[in-house]
Amino acid sequence: MAFAVFAARRLASMIWVMLFVALFVFSLLYLAPGDAATVIAGEDTSPEDVERIRKGLGLDQPFHQQFLIWLGNILQGDFGISIFSNIPVLELIGQRLDPTISLTLTTIIFSTLVAVPFGVIAAWRSGSLIDRSLMLFSAICFAMPAFVLGYCLILLLSLQLDLFPVQGFVPISDGIGPFLLAITLPTLMLGTVYIVLIARITRATVMDVLNEDYIRTARSRGLSEREVLIRHALPNAAVPIVTVIGLGFALIIGGVVITETVFNIPGIGRLTVDAINKRDYPLIQGIIILTSAVYVIINTIIDILYVYIDPRIRL
Repeated sequence: MAFAVFAARRLASMIWVMLFVALFVFSLLYLAPGDAATVIAGEDTSPEDVERIRKGLGLDQPFHQQFLIWLGNILQGDFGISIFSNIPVLELIGQRLDPTISLTLTTIIFSTLVAVPFGVIAAWRSGSLIDRSLMLFSAICFAMPAFVLGYCLILLLSLQLDLFPVQGFVPISDGIGPFLLAITLPTLMLGTVYIVLIARITRATVMDVLNEDYIRTARSRGLSEREVLIRHALPNAAVPIVTVIGLGFALIIGGVVITETVFNIPGIGRLTVDAINKRDYPLIQGIIILTSAVYVIINTIIDILYVYIDPRIRL
């Protein structure tokens, strides 16, 4: 019963957050310099034609009426029509989902599988060569811009060693081999900072847990270090680790734009850049709303999962 109440409260708060995001996105583009009607009409169009387009788009109505009409359409699944392609926004986004979802999933899986063991080993061997190497690697990765790393990977692994393609995307339906070859370099570029973040948080959390009294008790009972780490340390360090994995979605969502641009991947990131350059307001709004919804939903799910990891959070 307590869990159901907790989940209901989190879901309700998610709805309020999304309403605020919708209002913020609409207000931001409403107040932005420029006029969608003028962009659609072109530079040489008469003021009368521009005004006719404004009325057709409903841009002559007060702010609150425009927002309510737009929000009502959103709730019905109508995100509008792209100004330049004349294609429904949802259809355009759907055409670009596969590359972005593939890149996001491979980045999360790869980063988590690499970072958590690294962080645990660094905490277990605190002060050792492994630990110092991880800290040095972290400092270098945080100092290096992501696009620089991407071009370095292309130069070394694609142009010099010819191990991976330079650009492009191959869907997994065309074969797992070609898919992995095409997605490896973008995953390495996008996942490096994510690996560092998770590994550092894992290291710090596990180190704190290893200093607790119950860990000393477990060791005094004759348990091996492996059992101490897996059965006692990791479960009690899980909440911060799960938190940073969830928050890392923000890094990935932001990094997708740069990564897809560097590797010429036709995903949501490239679509966002094109929409901003063309001032395609319906498309920009649709991308931001859907991206925000994914982020809010993921964080809500993580919050709800906390009660399974640590039931004390219910209190």
